[in-house]
Amino acid sequence: MPNLLIELFSEEIPARMQRKAAENLKTLVTNGLVDAGLTYAGAQAFCTPRRLALAVEGLTAESPTLHEERKGPKVDAPEAAIEGFLRGAGLTREQLEERDTPKGKIFFATIEKPGQSAQVIVADVLEKTVRNFPWPKSMRWGSGSLRWVRPLHSILCLLEDESGSEIVPLDIDGIKSGDSTEGHRLMSPGRFSVANFEQYEARLKKAHVILDSEERAQHIWQDAINQAFASGLDVVEDTALLSEVAGLVEWPVVLMGQIGQSFLDLPPEVLQTSMKEHQKFFSVKNAQTGRIERFITVANRETVDNGDTILAGNQKVLAARLSDAKFFWENDLRVAKAGLDVWREKLKNVTFHNKLGSQDARIERISALARDLASAVGAHPEAAQEAAGVAKLDLSSEMVYEFPELQGLMGRYYAQAAGLSSEVAAVCEEHYAPLGPQDAVPSAPLSVAVSLADKLDTLTGFWAIDEKPTGSKDPFALRRAALGVIRLVRENGLSLKLETLLTAQLERHFANLPAQGTKAAGSEIAQDLLVFFHDRLKVHLKDEGIRHDVIDACLSTDRNDDLNLVATRATALGQVLATDEGANLVQGFKRANNILSQAESKDGVEYSFGANVKFAESDEERSLFTALDAAEATIQSAMSEDAHEDAMTAMAQLRGPVDAFFEAVQINAENEVLRRNRLNLLSRIRTVCGRVADLSRLEG
Repeated sequence: MPNLLIELFSEEIPARMQRKAAENLKTLVTNGLVDAGLTYAGAQAFCTPRRLALAVEGLTAESPTLHEERKGPKVDAPEAAIEGFLRGAGLTREQLEERDTPKGKIFFATIEKPGQSAQVIVADVLEKTVRNFPWPKSMRWGSGSLRWVRPLHSILCLLEDESGSEIVPLDIDGIKSGDSTEGHRLMSPGRFSVANFEQYEARLKKAHVILDSEERAQHIWQDAINQAFASGLDVVEDTALLSEVAGLVEWPVVLMGQIGQSFLDLPPEVLQTSMKEHQKFFSVKNAQTGRIERFITVANRETVDNGDTILAGNQKVLAARLSDAKFFWENDLRVAKAGLDVWREKLKNVTFHNKLGSQDARIERISALARDLASAVGAHPEAAQEAAGVAKLDLSSEMVYEFPELQGLMGRYYAQAAGLSSEVAAVCEEHYAPLGPQDAVPSAPLSVAVSLADKLDTLTGFWAIDEKPTGSKDPFALRRAALGVIRLVRENGLSLKLETLLTAQLERHFANLPAQGTKAAGSEIAQDLLVFFHDRLKVHLKDEGIRHDVIDACLSTDRNDDLNLVATRATALGQVLATDEGANLVQGFKRANNILSQAESKDGVEYSFGANVKFAESDEERSLFTALDAAEATIQSAMSEDAHEDAMTAMAQLRGPVDAFFEAVQINAENEVLRRNRLNLLSRIRTVCGRVADLSRLEG
């Protein structure tokens, strides 16, 4: 079986596009080969700054011959119909077969489609792949019509088997396929030929190109930590930066440089961010002090002076960058020490959203909501209001203007410089969290209050102006904000009347936007936003293994705006349903509910009260009355104390009495008094279970 080697050699591909492009090359080519009738044993894709490569092993030499049978017209059909069938099949009348069928004699044609060689199929598939490649951005050059991310220089395409290798002939806009490639642009210029993948990878490495991006990344990281370790330092781990840098070089040469002494007192986050964003440097810290003291840069070539000239140039550029950062830091500190009021004043002229007013107005709303939330999270109302009032003031600072990703973190430094308490300073940093599913959730009461207020204000604001997420579009990250609220509530065990909070915050928005809505409209919008929270909660709990129908059953009960309560109920119900008692009770409940619903529909009345034990005829019937009385008392007490597991257990214990009742009693008795009493008893089953969850929403 042949092996296939493809390389698409071009000018430098942006690092952020390389891995996805390699995956796309593999997917498009292998899918195309399979669709054309070829099979393969395995495939690997590779990328460097100047090439995408694909190695396919165990490719079949040709596609199989296919036989297709087509049913034609009747033998006595008009001549024109028969001639049309022959033209479509590409056959003569002598090649047709007559068969007897229930509808008479019919012409049948057997069409043979001969297989194609792998060479022909590969050429066709690769041309389609190149011409329709899904680059995020692409360009045309010269006079051709071909688009590629950067000018495409050459195509290597080889099929290799036991007899040797051969070039798959291909010509795309004048770029003809061949068996040669290039090594490193500076360290090994010129082209060389290869015969197979093993030779291709080995000769590239000899020409100072490491083909595998993972190998380049591993080489960079290992060399970086070795150099840092030799100086008693640690490299700050950054997988995203490592992946990016591995996409910038074909032959990585790791160099460690010095940071000027005058910059070492800058906050480590400032140094790290500045070096990463502007220079693509790794930070090297002193584990004892936590200070960033050196940097790691990765060159794309070896030099006779072992990188001294490269380091000198990088250190000069870095000094200029860090001089700016130091200037911003010192200016911001002077402002913070004098008082943060000047930054609050500036935010009056900074627009948060053209329909939602300024950042200052937003801070005012968040402060009011944080005060409302304070008692529920264990914080002092005035302290929560004060913390919310300063949490976003660093948005006016020069440092955050230069490095927006440092917002919050710089706020903590500036709050400390202004003499504010450590709790308030922590709020400045923590109130943005959690930003993602893996991000830590604040636990300090003040931070929780302000974080919740921040996210709820964002959500109510965009709901007030009808800027909700649609499909996959969520430009204001509202799904992330809702998930953040859910995690804050759950992980801190909070009980919040969310609908009341949403309605109150919507009214604050409407106070500044009178044309947007009324109190009645605010209540309606709050309900719609609560549904959005419920949808996010379903996604969140599904990741914990809780079925969506279990969540629906718990959302259909009272207090469904208490997200932590709903989650706790759903967890407890899921555990009960995993037992035989719980699963069987659900079947008994559904049986009772179906019989009751049919009777109510037929009789045109509601059987919702009046069940009396004095009309019970059997021990099983009387036992069910007793069991329902006991379960109802236990469930009511447990639910009032939010002891959901106890309530679920009490409900599950109804399984035995309900099963025995259905075994012993005929519901639709001829005696109308008995029938009504038993239907009302079924209604009690529905009511008692409904205090825990709406079991009718459970599937199966």
